[in-house]
Amino acid sequence: MIAFRFHLLSLVCLLGSTLVAAHATAEEHDYAEQLKPVPGVSATKALETFKLAPGFRMEMAASEPNVVDPVAMAFDADGRMFIIEMRGYSEDDGLSLGRVRLLEDADNDGIYEKSTVFAEGFSWPTAITCTRGGVLVGAAPDIFFLQDTDGDGQADEKRVVFTGFGKSNVQGLMNTFKWGLDNRIHGVTSSSGANVQKVVEGEPTGDPLSLRGRDFSIDPLTMDLQPISGGGQHGMSFNDWGEKFTCSNSDHLQQVIYEDAYLARNPYVSAPSPRRSIAEDGPQAEVYRTSPVEAWRVIRTKLRAAKIVPGIVEGGGRPAGYFTGATGVTIFRGDAWPKKYDGYAIIGDVGSNLVHRKKLVDDGILYRGVRVDEKSEFLSSSDIWFRPVQYANAPDGSLYVADMYREVIEHPKSLPEMIKKHLDLTSGRDRGRIYRIVADEFERTPLPKLSGFQTKNLVAMLDHPNAWQRETAARLIYERQDQAAVPELEAFLTQTQSPQGTIAALHALAGLKQLKAQHLLPALADVTPHVRRHATALSEPLLARSPELREKVISLAKDESPKVRFQLAFTAGYLPAEHRTATLAKLTATDGNDPYFQAAIQSSVGEGAGRLLAALVNSPEAKSVKVQPLITALATQIGKQQNKADIAVLLGMLPALADSDPAMFEKIVRSLNLPSGDLVAQQLAKATEGKSTKVFDRIVSNAQAVLKKDESSLRAKVEAVNALRYGNFDRSLFEDLLAPSSPLEVQSQAIVVLGSFDAPKVAELLIAKWPEMSPQLRPTALDSLASRDAWRTKLLEAIHDKSIPTADLSANQTAQLASLMTEDQAKKFADLFQKSTNTERDALVKDYQKSLALTGDATKGKVVFEKNCASCHQLDGMGHAIGPNLAAMKNRGPDAILTNVLNPNAEVNPQFMNYICQTADGRVVSGMIASETSNSITFIKGDNKTETVLRIDVDQMRSTGVSLMPEGLEKTIDQQAMADLLSYLMQDRN
Repeated sequence: MIAFRFHLLSLVCLLGSTLVAAHATAEEHDYAEQLKPVPGVSATKALETFKLAPGFRMEMAASEPNVVDPVAMAFDADGRMFIIEMRGYSEDDGLSLGRVRLLEDADNDGIYEKSTVFAEGFSWPTAITCTRGGVLVGAAPDIFFLQDTDGDGQADEKRVVFTGFGKSNVQGLMNTFKWGLDNRIHGVTSSSGANVQKVVEGEPTGDPLSLRGRDFSIDPLTMDLQPISGGGQHGMSFNDWGEKFTCSNSDHLQQVIYEDAYLARNPYVSAPSPRRSIAEDGPQAEVYRTSPVEAWRVIRTKLRAAKIVPGIVEGGGRPAGYFTGATGVTIFRGDAWPKKYDGYAIIGDVGSNLVHRKKLVDDGILYRGVRVDEKSEFLSSSDIWFRPVQYANAPDGSLYVADMYREVIEHPKSLPEMIKKHLDLTSGRDRGRIYRIVADEFERTPLPKLSGFQTKNLVAMLDHPNAWQRETAARLIYERQDQAAVPELEAFLTQTQSPQGTIAALHALAGLKQLKAQHLLPALADVTPHVRRHATALSEPLLARSPELREKVISLAKDESPKVRFQLAFTAGYLPAEHRTATLAKLTATDGNDPYFQAAIQSSVGEGAGRLLAALVNSPEAKSVKVQPLITALATQIGKQQNKADIAVLLGMLPALADSDPAMFEKIVRSLNLPSGDLVAQQLAKATEGKSTKVFDRIVSNAQAVLKKDESSLRAKVEAVNALRYGNFDRSLFEDLLAPSSPLEVQSQAIVVLGSFDAPKVAELLIAKWPEMSPQLRPTALDSLASRDAWRTKLLEAIHDKSIPTADLSANQTAQLASLMTEDQAKKFADLFQKSTNTERDALVKDYQKSLALTGDATKGKVVFEKNCASCHQLDGMGHAIGPNLAAMKNRGPDAILTNVLNPNAEVNPQFMNYICQTADGRVVSGMIASETSNSITFIKGDNKTETVLRIDVDQMRSTGVSLMPEGLEKTIDQQAMADLLSYLMQDRN
């Protein structure tokens, strides 16, 4: 499939499946009659195939031969349209068939009758934007700058400006360049990631910048590239207020909540992911296609159901009906639709031949995406060739739709040869359409050519109701750097009635480096919260110099809008220390229980955590649920950061607090997490006359008392075990906790706590207890044993002398050990592990094919699922949604499920790769990367437990090369149990 169409998700934590050679009997099948080419619809009749929401009409703006395979588009200042043509899809990347096409509407009637190949010879190009009289083109691994300097409609300048973008996955290539209010071009990195370098005079320069899990922005004047928050797959858009939205294959609407650069100020902040799913009806919401299922898909399903070829079985289930390949999310911001549709989200599903829309409802710092069309879509087509891959807010105020127009959208490797030989995978390479969607009553007017506008006329355009006009004017003002714009912008600010215009003008002044306090003060009192929010952010470089501006910004701590207060939580970091502390304390009192606010507030105290901690402890709200989380977070930061000023605050505050509020004193001391031998811990003990030391003694003593009481609850016992980390290693105590008679949760927590002790006897105990441990406990024990060199050696010796059988270790665990071994350990234990080969796994799969002929019991299969799969997958409300949601599992074939369960590492999507992270204090954290920010990485394990590691604590990190889905499930799932499991997964859930 192309970058915009994705496979239905399988049981395992990966996408797709390995396609093996068809059985010999497959050659007996000839489907020439059934698989005759499906004719496309001519451009002149294409509009007849569409079903469009009432009140709108579609128009053809361009079609073949003037455009083919369009996947991205951009308009220059005069309304000329530049198109990316991805002609190399799907098997011809090496031929570099990609092109940039220039379309022109000479008579200004909305039909682009003039077409010129602007540039060609690109490998899978996917992104474009206009800037500085040329275009930036994204074609991984490179970003190019192209320019026509002689006016013939063809680029005579073509140079690489950045390189290093990944292209390991055609479904996850760099895409979507958009102009932002911050005078920068924003782009989507996508799932293939990047290690980007700027290219100067043909040579990469500087250290590569890792963009895994993050997007990027570019200053067009300096070609400065910076990492930014993001992480979507294909498509990104801003609303009028500069808030960003994106999507991923089966999570069709997401919001980017904060900017990563703020967190980078304080490396001790552990923040929630900046990207949040906001669709009210869920990530994989229902969609309602009006196109038929392709004949080749029906035949393939029958072949798979008959076990003639392996793979996904679609027949008998829903081959479609929900988002599986969301693409091109775009916030509509034009003036060719009724005003009520401003800010609607437009998203396509390219495989279902439709365009979906959602209303964005303000819900605090987030939005909710609410379905508008009941049991239907905004736009759908009966033509299976219709492939809407990208959208654009156009110069005329309408929405443009790029239709790649292809007969087959499917990855070639998933097509059995007896089907593939009858299909033309290039069918449609000579076709493509660009549609325009407008309101019924819309009347087109001639478009102005902004490139010839004088500065004062560009400034006036900042009030235009069509966002494209505003953004293009703002871009030209920034690129020209004409200081004559300053008085015009100042006058504009006193006259504009549009909040969008006010925001654009303020950013324009900032881009010209002429923004002053006098411009911001009125905006900070504006009736529109978004204006106040932007004015707050823009005030940051001026706060130190303007007392009046500081006073106004500080007063926003009581603003009625959570969006304004949220921005203030970040901006407060630029206030002088005394003002910063008071402002953040006020925000904590009102919003401190929100995890996003917590992160924003703490990001502003890269310095001064002690001051804020003291302010919160002494505040009337100190005991409230809004303040308590920040007290804990700040104390932990102080313990790790060990800033002298913060320590001085602690030493001055805690002695009195020990007497006045022992509970708060204990909370802070515990949160500092200081080893007993630490210098600060010793200073604290001296200042508090040993009371801080007694805190830990009392904690351990109380914990031991709880563990001795039979009537103590399970939760209390687990918490008590966790508290034992504050004492010394007591082997006899932990031997009792690890006894098979102890609750599983107690044993698990005991193993975790043992990992925190740097004592040789810990490894001996864990190895001695290994035979008694259940399969659920062994991965945790292995993590502990592998975390320190000395312990790892003892573990390897135990495996070598058979105290721990290699059969007890999964592929993930052996890969983890192999990646952590020192050079000496690797030499000594080189032959310890024999990795199973794909051939062996394939043989196992072939043997298990017998289970497909067995009668399965779905009731028993549910038990198998709960025991073996629910730690990583969710179905019928049971389990953890680490891997894909399996509500639509009946659409997956039993043959494919069987293959992926038994051979999960045949093909691993990078998204579901298992990683090993070794921390500076010797611990090992493993799991799938759930999210990343500039200063933290969050791992998720197969038991749905997450752990966030600050980047400052990372010693080294690397992939194990295997999926989070473990090998070896055949040890606990025999052939009859597999038949039961498949029966449960495939049962009807409608």
